[in-house]
Amino acid sequence: MSGQRAAAEPYATRFETEVTAIDGRRVRLDTSYFYGESGGQPADRGTIGGIAVDDVRLEGGEHIHVLADDPSFRSGQRVLCSIDWTFRMYCMRAHTASHALYGAGRRVLDDLGYGGFDIGEEKIRVDFETSSEIDDETLLELESLVNRAVWESRPVSWEDVPVADARDRDRIAFNEATEDGAFQQGRVRIVTIGGADENGGRSGTRARTPSGGPTVTTSTDGSAEPWDVAACGGTHVRNTREIGPVTILDRSNPGDGLTRIEFSVGPDAIERRRAEKAAALTARRTLGVPLSAVGDELARLRDEREAESERARSLERDLVETKLEGSEPFERDELEWVTTVSEVEIDTNDAGEIAREAAGEVADVVVIAGSTDTTYVVVATDATSSLSAETVVAEVTDAFGGGGGGSATLAQAGGFDATPAEITAALEP
Repeated sequence: MSGQRAAAEPYATRFETEVTAIDGRRVRLDTSYFYGESGGQPADRGTIGGIAVDDVRLEGGEHIHVLADDPSFRSGQRVLCSIDWTFRMYCMRAHTASHALYGAGRRVLDDLGYGGFDIGEEKIRVDFETSSEIDDETLLELESLVNRAVWESRPVSWEDVPVADARDRDRIAFNEATEDGAFQQGRVRIVTIGGADENGGRSGTRARTPSGGPTVTTSTDGSAEPWDVAACGGTHVRNTREIGPVTILDRSNPGDGLTRIEFSVGPDAIERRRAEKAAALTARRTLGVPLSAVGDELARLRDEREAESERARSLERDLVETKLEGSEPFERDELEWVTTVSEVEIDTNDAGEIAREAAGEVADVVVIAGSTDTTYVVVATDATSSLSAETVVAEVTDAFGGGGGGSATLAQAGGFDATPAEITAALEP
């Protein structure tokens, strides 16, 4: 009903049919089991009459098969068609995994809506509309629930029903903008991942646990509710166990109110897990703690590093303050000046605080020159001084280039093609 036989019979990969029209490399068939790109799922690959198919498009409800080379067959001739099973199965697994992920989201996230979907060569993405924050812990819980749904071998089925009837059902995910292939002539194709007690699976009422345990809710009549129900025109496997391992890769925010989750299935999912486990084992070995304690140990080391960094910053400030207090003042413009070159890499904010505290105490005008990525200068003046700090900074930029600004009592500039010592020397009489 979705307009694609591939969706109704996804395991059909070899068929013979008549060629009804040829326009260059564009071929129409009387019957086609090729999936035409739609709803975020790419077109099938394969061959028609032994010639590779580059693309399959849906135009006006018809399948247009774009060949890689000019066809060797004629219109009216019967041809053998073969669909690339490896790629078809990858798309079936990926598409069904996206439904399983959405079903997991139903159990974890608030105000969940469907925002989009796309199957890529190495990863799949699903866009969630939700008011919930999806942090690292939530990602882990979603991944755990998806893989439990795979492990529980939940049946997957599809049926065509009137749109009005489907809208009356609870918990069906609709998005006509992204799943237009599921809607046709007042009917809609519904894909259901069933409850765990179907087909001999486990049953019972379970609540989601903080550790991400299995979730099976039951309806009022005691039967297990489906894991997920959605309007969808794509191809799917018949049972979640065919999906195989699912690994969530990352999350991002592609738009207001949207959270994008990227995941992989099959070999790519296995390789990602291998890389993650290798990193975890390396961390365990390097830190010398059990794997379960790696997180706590890393947090402890982070706090220790931050404390050491703060102590180092305090010592660097002390060095600059001590050098400033020991500098020999000089007279200029009937004011007492003091300049110093910072021999440690303190930033302009710290240098500004030191200069401001020293202005009026150590001298009327305090100048600190230093270097981080480039040379900078900070100037502070006593509030009662007749000289503006901005005026001193302007004198430096006129002589050495760069740029800066500030106020009458505190100003700074940077980007000089000169050393800190050259700048302080230029200010001294």
